[in-house]
Amino acid sequence: MQEPLLNSLCAQRQHIHARWDTLLRTERVTSPLAYPDALVHLIEWALDQVFAALRDPNTRRRAEHAGGRTTSRPECPCGRNPLLAFFLAGEQAMLEALVLEQAAHLPIDPHERDLALAELYLAIRSISRREVEAFCSVCQHRHAAGYVDGQRSRTTELHASASLSKAV
Repeated sequence: MQEPLLNSLCAQRQHIHARWDTLLRTERVTSPLAYPDALVHLIEWALDQVFAALRDPNTRRRAEHAGGRTTSRPECPCGRNPLLAFFLAGEQAMLEALVLEQAAHLPIDPHERDLALAELYLAIRSISRREVEAFCSVCQHRHAAGYVDGQRSRTTELHASASLSKAV
């Protein structure tokens, strides 16, 4: 991400934090740990992580190499991971800030605009994936959901296909 754009985003940190908090409070609560009051204290840490990733030259190289393909969002086998909603709200808050900042400085080179977006997605989704997977690794529901070491078990697949064929 170009330095002036990144500096402008950093200058909006308080606004991004407030928007992240607001968006987090609109998300569905999936578990007691997903209550916004339990998560808001992580926003500053997450912003530090995102801005550090955006300053890392490897993020730009990885985004350029991806050629417009974005990194997928992390998944949770049981759907109870509180960090899913947390990082989704953060992604939206960061995206809004980026788009508004880019719009304030038109005209902007389309390649640089798209690359900045790809870098933002790469940064926040990489952090999100790391943290969601770490949380899921200690979740007591991961085996109940039919997943072992992040992979859906063959037995679960057989039961799912049998249930589907009975329903049809």
